[in-house]
Amino acid sequence: METSRTNTQKFILKLFPEIMVKGSSAKRQMVGQLYNNLIKMLGSISEDITVRKFSDKIEVLTPLAHVIEVRQLLLHTPGIEQVLEALQFDNMNTLDEIKVKVGDITHEAIEGKTFVIRAKRSGNHDFRSTELEQTVGGYMLATYPNNGVDLHNPDVTIRIELLNNQLNIITDKHVGLAGFPLGTQGDILSLMSGGFDSTIASYLTMKRGLKTHFIFFNLGGVAHEIGVKQVALYLWSKFGSSHRVKFISVPFDDVLTEIFASTHETYMGVTLKRLMLLASEKVANEMDIDALVTGESVAQVSSQTLRNLALIDQVTNKLILRPLATMNKPEIMNMAKDIGTKEFAENMPEYCGVISKNPITHGSYKRMEREAKRFDYTVLDKAVEDAVTINVDDILDDVTTNTAIEVVQELESGMVVIDIRAEEGCIETSGESIKIPFHKLKSEFKKLDKNKEYLLYCEKGIMSQLHAQYLRDAEDAKNVRVYRP
Repeated sequence: METSRTNTQKFILKLFPEIMVKGSSAKRQMVGQLYNNLIKMLGSISEDITVRKFSDKIEVLTPLAHVIEVRQLLLHTPGIEQVLEALQFDNMNTLDEIKVKVGDITHEAIEGKTFVIRAKRSGNHDFRSTELEQTVGGYMLATYPNNGVDLHNPDVTIRIELLNNQLNIITDKHVGLAGFPLGTQGDILSLMSGGFDSTIASYLTMKRGLKTHFIFFNLGGVAHEIGVKQVALYLWSKFGSSHRVKFISVPFDDVLTEIFASTHETYMGVTLKRLMLLASEKVANEMDIDALVTGESVAQVSSQTLRNLALIDQVTNKLILRPLATMNKPEIMNMAKDIGTKEFAENMPEYCGVISKNPITHGSYKRMEREAKRFDYTVLDKAVEDAVTINVDDILDDVTTNTAIEVVQELESGMVVIDIRAEEGCIETSGESIKIPFHKLKSEFKKLDKNKEYLLYCEKGIMSQLHAQYLRDAEDAKNVRVYRP
C-alpha cells in the first residue's frame, strides 16, 4: 500500500561538488561532519526533525510547523550545494503506480505549458531512468491539458527520484551556500573591525569550512565594540552556529598612543596593522591556531599596496589569508548586501584611518625596521594581557549586562519608543512609538524634541545598545535609553 508523509516536509540536500571528488576517506569525513552539524543545529529547532545520511546526499524530514525555519537554516549551512524540497511516497513498485502518482501531484503545473520529466533512479528495477521518464511523460501528455513535451527548453521541468520503491517528487529547488562543512578545515582567527571587508572575509572563511574566531582591536570605546560584537553574532548565528567560537577584544588605545609617540606619521598606518598581526599571533598561539584572516584588498588603501602588505606580513610567522585580495569594493558591498551585513557595515565607525596622515605607499624595509625598533612593545604585551575573551553565543548577555546604557522594561508617561529595526512595521506600545531604522537614526534623531525621553528598541537589544551609546557619545543625548519589554 502506498503511503505519503503528509504531515512532514522532506528536504534532499545535494553536496558541494568539491566534496564529491575527494577520496573516499576525505569524502566520508566531510559528509559525516555535515551530518553532525545538521543534527546539532536542527536539534535546537525540534527533536522531531529526522536527518538521514547517504554517501552522496543527506535527507531531512521536518514537521510542517518548522519548514520555514529549517529551510533557511539549510540554505545558510556550508557544504550544501542544492536544497531540494520533495514529497515522499513509499511502496511505489510499478511504473503504472509511479506515473499516476506523479500526474496527480504535478498536473496543474503543466496546464498550458510545455514540460519535460527528469528522473534519477537507484536500486533494483526492471526499467531504466529513460524508460521511467518516457512512461511518466507519455502518460501526462495524454492525460492532462498541456502544450506538449519539450526536451530542450521546457516551461516546466518535473523532477522525480526513485530509490528502490520510494518515490520522491521534487516540488522546489534552491541554491545552497556551497563550500565545505564547517569544522572540516581547522580553525582560523579573523581580524574583525565590523566593516564591509573584515565581515565578508570572515564569511568566506566560514563558507570554506574554517571554524572562524574573531579578534577585535578596540580603538573606539564601548559603542564600537558592541557594533562589532553584533556583526560577529550575526555571522555566527546565520552561518556557523554548529560550532562554538570565541570573540577576543583587545584594548588598543594605549597602543595607538604609543604609535603616535614613537612612529613617523608616514609609517603609522603600516605600523598599526603590523601590531594588530603581532597581537593576533600571540592570541592565536594560545588558541593553537595556525592562520589569520584579514579583509585587506590589494591597493584599496595606502597600507594595502603589495609592498606595504609585504612589510605588514613580515612581522609574523603565521599564515595570512586575504580572501578579498583581488576583489573590488562594489563586489564586496554587493556580497554584504546579499548576506545581510550591508547596513551593519555602513554604520560601523572605521578607526584605522585616523592615523593615515601622509601615508607611505611603497615603504622601505630598512626604514620599517628602524621605525619598529622605536616602539615600546611592553605596551602591546599589556594590551594582549588585558584582552577579554567570550564565546560568541554569550554576546547577547554580555552586551546587555556590561553596557553603561540603562535598560527600561516598563514604560512610563512621556517616554517615546523608537523602533530602530530595518524591516517594516513599528512596535505597538501603550504609549508613543515611532519608526526610525537604525541606519537613519544619526540624521533623524537631531530633528526630535530634545525635551522628551527616548527608548531605542530592536529585537535582541544589541543594536539598541550600540546606537544609544553612539547618541550619548556623539550627540550628548542623555535622554536616550534602551527598551526591552
